[in-house]
Amino acid sequence: DHYDEYEWKGPFYFIQGADPQFGLIKAWAVGDTNNGDDEWKEEIKLTEQAVQAVNKLNPKPKFFVLCGDLIHGMPGSQWRKDQERDLKNILKNTDQDIPLVFVSGNHDIGNTPTRETIDNYCKSWGDDYFSFWVGGVFFLVLNSQLYFDSSKCPELKQAQDVWLNEQLAVAEKHKCKHIIVFQHIPLFLREPDEDHDYFNLEKSVRQGIMEKFHKAGIKAVFSGHYHRNAGGSYRGLEMVVTSAIGCQLGEDTHGLRVVVVTDEKIVHRYYSLDELSSQGMEKELLDMLAKQN
Repeated sequence: DHYDEYEWKGPFYFIQGADPQFGLIKAWAVGDTNNGDDEWKEEIKLTEQAVQAVNKLNPKPKFFVLCGDLIHGMPGSQWRKDQERDLKNILKNTDQDIPLVFVSGNHDIGNTPTRETIDNYCKSWGDDYFSFWVGGVFFLVLNSQLYFDSSKCPELKQAQDVWLNEQLAVAEKHKCKHIIVFQHIPLFLREPDEDHDYFNLEKSVRQGIMEKFHKAGIKAVFSGHYHRNAGGSYRGLEMVVTSAIGCQLGEDTHGLRVVVVTDEKIVHRYYSLDELSSQGMEKELLDMLAKQN
């Protein structure tokens, strides 16, 4: 019964991945990010390695969240269906006891989403925003494209805003242990007042969201999109930017983030796929999970 999940039962952990983005490695290599995504053998291997690493972990994570850009092909592009099919075939091998949580990214619904692109995403991957409880912790999945550019579907942005306010009221009523948010585009990469560019949200939009999150007592926002690890904080709200399973645009390795939720804090560490599949989690994190509180 999911009502059990309102109660804190001690520390647990989950896995965050981002941007498998089938097709980008080739597209980036040939310098054609619009049409160069006709091959994704490398991403297939990496995502298989990620799934195998997650399946081997003991104890098992509570869930495995993928923070957007599941595939590279934009809505309406040529290889999209094939990329999606290949990704689903790999993700189906995730251990049955580890739920998958999907977050929509700009490549999944377009830089300027429409009702149609969002509907198509929902048919394929599930709702573009929703909430769930795990062990007394409240999780929110948001559609960050609606904050990036909702010019073609303003009513959908408004609907998400209304829903979010309702959810934050629910969280307050239930006195949850922590609130954690997943969205594709980071609020910011390093500094809350940094300039706006492709990889973060516009400053006035960002400021409004940060204020709302701070007031609601949200502890952390986990994102992808940057294809590099980054992050910072705003008045006790931690912004965690996780590099990609797929194409790297910086100095990081293909990897996943292990996130441990304890009574008082959220502790996380990024592992390369090689490291996680060969050695698993380090003792320090396993010890945190073993503490019964």
